[in-house]
Amino acid sequence: MTQQVTITTEAPIDLKPLLEGAIHSKLKTLQYGLKRTRERLAEFEKRFNLTSAEFERRFKAREIPESLDNLDWWMEVEALHLLETKYQALSEARFVG
Repeated sequence: MTQQVTITTEAPIDLKPLLEGAIHSKLKTLQYGLKRTRERLAEFEKRFNLTSAEFERRFKAREIPESLDNLDWWMEVEALHLLETKYQALSEARFVG
């Protein structure tokens, strides 16, 4: 799905470099978040001897009970998906004009 956003301003400076810089900065923040989330997922995987993908499948199927640890793991899995989606969207952004 292609999206287009138009931004206008009365500012006397070129907006394009500012927006490019803001996106670049956000991408760095997202990269750090992805790294930390993957590290936390690796800790769960090692602790429970189960991949996060398998945990996700089994948790969704209710084969794994809800517990504090499992809910924490689930939140990390969901955080990873959200961060990946945001990173992909911003990394694919292109400026026209």
